[in-house]
Amino acid sequence: MTADDFNSASTGTLPGYLGIRVLSVGGRELRAELPVRPELMAPNGYLHAGSLVTLADTCCGYGCRANLAEGASGFTTIELKSNHLGTALDGTIDCVATAAHLGRTTQVWDAVVTHRETNRTPALFRCTQMVLYPKA
Repeated sequence: MTADDFNSASTGTLPGYLGIRVLSVGGRELRAELPVRPELMAPNGYLHAGSLVTLADTCCGYGCRANLAEGASGFTTIELKSNHLGTALDGTIDCVATAAHLGRTTQVWDAVVTHRETNRTPALFRCTQMVLYPKA
């Protein structure tokens, strides 16, 4: 699948609603961006942690989907760990998801979220996906 395929599939779903845009898909890596805007902020005025988690989980999930084993019908996230190191008040946050393990029954992806304007890292993630197969 291409970046355009993922962006089209996002229409009408949470990634599309939030404004996540896939920039590139290639092998073991997927890149996306999310413009920071008022709707993504927490009541305290800082970027909501859920916005970061959604960006990272989307990137890892789309990376998983692009790397499904032959015969697989889909996947589901079974674990998501996040370390929040900072925030963003404006600009754009970028996410790079990289495969750490591409197995037949599970995949593990790491994601780094970066604030484009400051080059700071507000969050680090690790996601584990269970690969799904049709029932016989």
